[in-house]
Amino acid sequence: MSVRNDILSMIKKYETIIIHRHQRPDPDALGSQVGLAEILRASFPEKNIYQVGGPVEGLEFLALMEEVEDSVYQGALVIVTDTANSPRISDNRYALGEKLIKIDHHPNDEPYGDLVWVNTKASSCSEMIMDFYLMFEDELTLTDNAARLLYGGIVGDTGRFLYPATTSHTLEVAAVLRGCDFDATALNRELEQISMSVAKLAGYVYQNLEVDADGAGKVLISHEMLTEYGIVDSETASVVPLPGTIDEVLAWGLFVQQPEGYYRVRLRSKGPVINEIAKRHHGGGHPLASGANARDMDEVREIYAEIQQACQNFIQEVVE
Repeated sequence: MSVRNDILSMIKKYETIIIHRHQRPDPDALGSQVGLAEILRASFPEKNIYQVGGPVEGLEFLALMEEVEDSVYQGALVIVTDTANSPRISDNRYALGEKLIKIDHHPNDEPYGDLVWVNTKASSCSEMIMDFYLMFEDELTLTDNAARLLYGGIVGDTGRFLYPATTSHTLEVAAVLRGCDFDATALNRELEQISMSVAKLAGYVYQNLEVDADGAGKVLISHEMLTEYGIVDSETASVVPLPGTIDEVLAWGLFVQQPEGYYRVRLRSKGPVINEIAKRHHGGGHPLASGANARDMDEVREIYAEIQQACQNFIQEVVE
């Protein structure tokens, strides 16, 4: 019996189901979380299904969260999507439920929960939720809004189907979702468009990108710079892929200073594995896309040195 069978059996047992995702959500976090919530609401209208986790930081066009009292968690099933480790779960009340399910596509470094379904080969957690629906298509109902959310999550985490995690299966799943009744053109436009202030920040990123001879890149964005451009940290996600459009860049880090002084670090790569770097610095993620934190400039320099070493090692392996 597969873990997906176990998950469906547990869903059927509970009257109240509360679905969480990670802090600072991206389209896949919201797509998988609320896409699953929409499927379960349509499939089990007698159940109480909630989506929680606080502000969605500029992604209100995808979905909004609900407010629930602590008492709602009593005897409830909690499902967490797209979240590799428990400290990143948005709203720590996830632990108040009776049972906990983890559904994720990141490396399973922390297998929290009573049931764990992790598929690191999936392009996104939204793809996994769609796989869950397709496995039990005769028992579950896919609404048009659920399809919109899941499609948005897949598009977001695959970089519009450009990233290596995009497989033929990803495209097959996306094709099924695209056949549902929602405005994919409008959704893609909302996912892609940026404000004028973020566009100006993009120019700053290109102008201030530091790249060494081995293709290791670094961009430092101070809190003062964010204030000058009138940008909040969540908006910087749009500029993270930009260094990768440059042919000389092999792996890179975007270091964004927070109001408290520490740096939020977004790591990306075209080949060198960088999630081990992230793990050493209070983070984690995929081999080619990860996040970390640096307490100060000393740790920023340390992380960049590790990116440089990863690029050197990768080039050496290719040569050999």
